[in-house]
Amino acid sequence: MKNSGHKQGWHDPPMRVPVAISAAHVYLTPAVIEQLFCDKYRLHEHSRLAQPSQFAAQESVTLIGPKGRLSNVRVIGPPRSENQVELSATDARKLGIDAPIRKSGDLEGTPGILIEGPRTRVRLERGVISALHHVHMTPSDAARLGLKDQDRIEVATERHTRRILLRDVLVRVSADYRLELHLDADEGKAVSLNSGDYVILRKAASPRAPSNVSA
Repeated sequence: MKNSGHKQGWHDPPMRVPVAISAAHVYLTPAVIEQLFCDKYRLHEHSRLAQPSQFAAQESVTLIGPKGRLSNVRVIGPPRSENQVELSATDARKLGIDAPIRKSGDLEGTPGILIEGPRTRVRLERGVISALHHVHMTPSDAARLGLKDQDRIEVATERHTRRILLRDVLVRVSADYRLELHLDADEGKAVSLNSGDYVILRKAASPRAPSNVSA
């Protein structure tokens, strides 16, 4: 167990960051949205996400892999320039797909998948990943912490006993973001975190370790 008390490298006072746990979801290009739904189709907003530029759409799709199917997978809007499917390790095993851990947008060499919509099925040649856990923040947040986009940091759960440390957390900085830690469902379960919980952010990056979680 790492002792994550107030020592060198931790923000003082502690920087609390809200947590968002993500189920499987997809980002789609306008062309694929039209293929799956209908010509000139526009996504319909279901709910606005914490990140102001994004929304959960009313639309969902089915993912089909060599070993199984995953239904009711939410489409995230607005449309993107590249298709991307984000899965937890559990989802990937169910589908029979070896999804590499990647940061969003790093799609070179990633596996493809079959996506089923109400109109037809579309084969993606690449784009399936397990998203590297990451913290979104504004430029002012980053400046206050002495961080920049693409830095790696550590965060710890707020428990006063048996705190759990997450290493190698990617920093994403944009004026379109709001401060939030993103984990997939497997990661949330592993460290007993739910959406709306908080973690404590480590100010300085530390050397990478073989494991992303220390207990």
